[in-house]
Amino acid sequence: MSPRHILVAAIVILLWGMNFVVIKIGLKGIPPFLMGALRFMLVAFPAILFLPRPKVPFKLLLAYAMFISLGQFAFLFSAMAVGMPAGLASLVLQAQAFFTVGLSALVFGDKLRASNMIGMLMASIGLILLGSVSISSSASQVTVAGFMLTLCAALSWASGNVINKKIGVTNVLSLVSWSAMVPILPFLLLSYVFEGADVIEHSLRNMSLSSGLTIVYLAVAATLIGYTLWGKLLASLPTHLVAPLTLMVPVVGLTAAWVLLGEALSHTQLMGAAIVMAGLLVNVFGSKFASGVRRIFA
Repeated sequence: MSPRHILVAAIVILLWGMNFVVIKIGLKGIPPFLMGALRFMLVAFPAILFLPRPKVPFKLLLAYAMFISLGQFAFLFSAMAVGMPAGLASLVLQAQAFFTVGLSALVFGDKLRASNMIGMLMASIGLILLGSVSISSSASQVTVAGFMLTLCAALSWASGNVINKKIGVTNVLSLVSWSAMVPILPFLLLSYVFEGADVIEHSLRNMSLSSGLTIVYLAVAATLIGYTLWGKLLASLPTHLVAPLTLMVPVVGLTAAWVLLGEALSHTQLMGAAIVMAGLLVNVFGSKFASGVRRIFA
C-alpha cells in the first residue's frame, strides 16, 4: 500500500469508528427512526440529481437498500437508543463478518475453511461473554434488548453483503445514493407509528446544533465520503488487503467511546471484546497463517 492508500484507509477507519459516538450523541435529541429518515434524505438528495442511476436490477437495488440501509440502521439506532454502548456496538456489529461467511456458504455454496469455523467459534464465545454481562449484571451498561438488536443489525448488514455480491461491480457512490431513497418512507412510517407525530414535530422544531451536525456527519462523512473512499480502495487494491482494515473500526469505536463518552468496560467485557477481535483476526488471516506455517515446515 502506498502512503496515499494508507492515508485514505486511515480516514475511512476514523470516520466509521467515530460514527458510533456521533450516533449516541445524536440520539439525545432525535429518536432512532426519525434519525434514519433524516440521514437517508440527506444521502439521497441532492446526490441523485448529479449521479447516474446504477445499472442494477430494481429488485436487487430494493433488496440491497432494505437490508443495508433500512434493516441495519433501524436495528442499530434502536439498539443504541435502548442502552447499547457506542463502543461495544462498534464491536458487536462486526459479527456481520461471520454472518456473511455463513450466508455466502448457504447462498453461493462457498466453502467454509477451518479458520472460518475456528474464528466463528471464538467470536461466539466472546459474544456470549458480552451478552451474559447484560443479563447477569443490573449495573451493566449493556441491555439485553440493545445487544440482541445489534446482532440483528449485523445479520441485516451481512444479508446486504450477499445482495451486494449478487449485484457485482458497480459505481459505489451511485448505488449508495440511489438506494438511499428506498428506506426514507419506511423510516418515516416507523417513526410515526412507534415515536409518534408529537415527538417528530418536537424533534424537528427543537433540533439542536449537535443533532443537526449528527445527521450531516452520518450522511456526508460516514456514508457519502466513507463509502466513496472505501470503493476507491477496493478498486485500486486487492480485496484481501482492503477488507481486513475494517477490523480497526471497533478499535477506534471503543477508544473514542471511552475517551469522549466515558464508556469503561468491565473485566468480563474486556475479555469478551478481546476474544471477539481474536476471532475476527483468525477468520481473516487464519488460512494465510496456516499456509505460511506449512511452507516453513514443508
